Amino acid sequence: MGAIVLFVVGFFLIFIYLHVDFGVVKGYPLKAFFSRVGSLENGSEVRINGIKVGSVIDQTIDPVNFNAVIHMSIRNGINLPVDTVAMVSSDSLLGGKFIMLTPGRSKQIIPSNGIISNTKNFKSIEEMIGEVIFMTTNNQSSSSETLNK
Repeated sequence: MGAIVLFVVGFFLIFIYLHVDFGVVKGYPLKAFFSRVGSLENGSEVRINGIKVGSVIDQTIDPVNFNAVIHMSIRNGINLPVDTVAMVSSDSLLGGKFIMLTPGRSKQIIPSNGIISNTKNFKSIEEMIGEVIFMTTNNQSSSSETLNK
């Protein structure tokens, strides 16, 4: 019985290894600057519309303004317009972080070793909850002021 269980586990591990793309995408390098990246890790995915098109290959700190510099590799054949927006996103509350790219409409293409200049910083769940609370209390105080007048 133990041998059968080991065989089934081995079969599933081989199946997963062959069908899931764990590797770093080989392609051309790009970088982007962020104020906050959360817990983004090297090897994290770079996605467009949920499809993996690249990988985070390195993270450094800009010595001048102390922004996070994310170095990524984008699959060859994916030519990103210069008005592409890069954003650090999360799969779920407890999920891993990834870079979500939203390509723009420009005819100009970001060259190899280029920079994605339009970025949106990562917002933690605490920051988002704080914004909702602030908006709610702000709206309530505005409506009570209107009622008092």
